[in-house]
Amino acid sequence: MNILFFLKPKANLTVLNTNNTLRAGLEIMNRSGFTAVPLIDEEGKYIGTISEGDFLWYFKDQGVFDLKASEKVLLKDIERRRDNQPIRVTEDMSNLINLSKTENFIPVIDDRDMFIGIVTRQDIIDYFLKR
Repeated sequence: MNILFFLKPKANLTVLNTNNTLRAGLEIMNRSGFTAVPLIDEEGKYIGTISEGDFLWYFKDQGVFDLKASEKVLLKDIERRRDNQPIRVTEDMSNLINLSKTENFIPVIDDRDMFIGIVTRQDIIDYFLKR
């Protein structure tokens, strides 16, 4: 079995781009219902994981509480407290399972470091429960 068996492709995910504004990021995450999502750059490379907490800390630390002002801030300028470690699509399944012990989702990248999707801990657990 390989990682692709569990992959949720990028096209089916909520993903934010480093050039999204803070306001756009907030609105996208609000609609998605997720508290953390992958952050990619304009080329499609995985940069990290951005969370609601990152937004809240930015508002607190910068004193920006105005939605108009948040339209001028790009997501690449927001400090992220914690990034989910990505895994290469060619890596061993044991590495994926190890990462899933501490992460709700694991970003998956290809050999060019391009973000191709995620694997969720829930999908891994569901697979083993059915077996």
